[in-house]
Amino acid sequence: MLLRGERLGEISEDVLEFISSREADRWIFEADLLVDRAHLVMLKERGLIAPEEFSKIVAGLDGIEEEMLGEGEDVHEAIEAELISRVGAVGGRMHTGRSRNDEVATCIRIVLREEVLCLMAEVNALARTLVERAAEHAESIIPGFTHLQHAQPTTLAHHHLAHADTLLRDFERLRDSYPRINKSPLGAAAFASTGFDIDRDRTAQLLGFEGLVENSMDAVSTRDFLLEALSTTAILMANLSRLAEELILWSTSEFGYIELDDLFSSTSSIMPQKKNPDTAELVRGKTGSVMGSLVAALAICKALPMSYNRDLQEATPNLWRGVTLTRGAVRIMAGCTSSAKYRCDRLEESAGEGFSTATELADSLVRTTGIPFRTAHQIVGALAVRSESPTIRDLDEAAERIARIKPSEMGFDEEKLKTALDPKKNVALRSRTGGPAPSETRRMAADRKKKIEENERFVEEMRGRVDRALESLREMR
Repeated sequence: MLLRGERLGEISEDVLEFISSREADRWIFEADLLVDRAHLVMLKERGLIAPEEFSKIVAGLDGIEEEMLGEGEDVHEAIEAELISRVGAVGGRMHTGRSRNDEVATCIRIVLREEVLCLMAEVNALARTLVERAAEHAESIIPGFTHLQHAQPTTLAHHHLAHADTLLRDFERLRDSYPRINKSPLGAAAFASTGFDIDRDRTAQLLGFEGLVENSMDAVSTRDFLLEALSTTAILMANLSRLAEELILWSTSEFGYIELDDLFSSTSSIMPQKKNPDTAELVRGKTGSVMGSLVAALAICKALPMSYNRDLQEATPNLWRGVTLTRGAVRIMAGCTSSAKYRCDRLEESAGEGFSTATELADSLVRTTGIPFRTAHQIVGALAVRSESPTIRDLDEAAERIARIKPSEMGFDEEKLKTALDPKKNVALRSRTGGPAPSETRRMAADRKKKIEENERFVEEMRGRVDRALESLREMR
């Protein structure tokens, strides 16, 4: 039985469609032209093509646009066919000493390093937004939760800085992956290098890479850099989903802590009173899609024998999907958090609910009376069953029943009880490193701003190196 469009002795349209990577190749079109140009410069410098051939081929590459390309199973083949149609058979010299295997691996790395640099800048910008909001709210008392139950009072600054620190670690993971991405596989050819007298270091330099993936078999067959990038984006999205979930919960009428800007919300098609946190919900949902891209890529790369296998073609679309969704989510969360309006009165009112000052009451008993913490814990636990606003008499009765003591006779007076039960004073006591006290969160905010500025300089430096190399390459004729 013949497949669709098949004629005896010809490959069918079904097969061509099945093996084609053209849809995903739109990502690497510009990178492919850069790789072609760098390879040609090196060939000319090594005497493998004549200067006039080089000039003719480069002139032919100039002005090629993706829309001009005809059919072909991938972008590399289509560009070469278009080039030959422009300059004649001499265009075929461009492929001297290389394979599509090392070419595509190089193109993916060129595009991915730019995406990672952009993502680093966007993550850093979101961290900056959170740190700036923290600085605004050093004194804003809010409830802290464990198990989604009221736990202890904290500050909005403390809360924002926790998310900012998470993002700064995400930045570090991206930064750590960058040197492994920014290595050149070009010149590895199909997998066993080439007999032509090429210079791999020169093409790496021309394309702004920082070194080689040296082993030619490893160079064309590894996609661990791709898996690492997807891993970092999946972790980043998992962290973003926590922030998104809090925005969703806090914007409900049950919590009433926050109002999201209209730009990042929508109304119901039938219920006019609704203001739905759609963008935050989609960040939460797209987290699953990014994780799916990682798992799909891992499954594709699993147990592949050395060296190149066509399976790897299927891993790349998952990379672009994962990176695209992550970058969009980071930008959306920056907008949500920068424009959100916090209802600080409601947050402070809620901070003392659920006897959230119980831990400080137990701590205060220990500091004043010298009783063991476990005993103080039991006394306050007994109080919590009866009242969230105990009097000194209630405290004495519970302590006498449990430990046969009266705190009021041991220096724990009404003033100390009042201080322990006040969420604002409670928070002010927690000024140790990393705590929620305004003095400490201001210190942390200032420290994080310095880290963010260092991160900005790193991204600018890496981008500058690449841009200078590629600008110089484009000028070569």
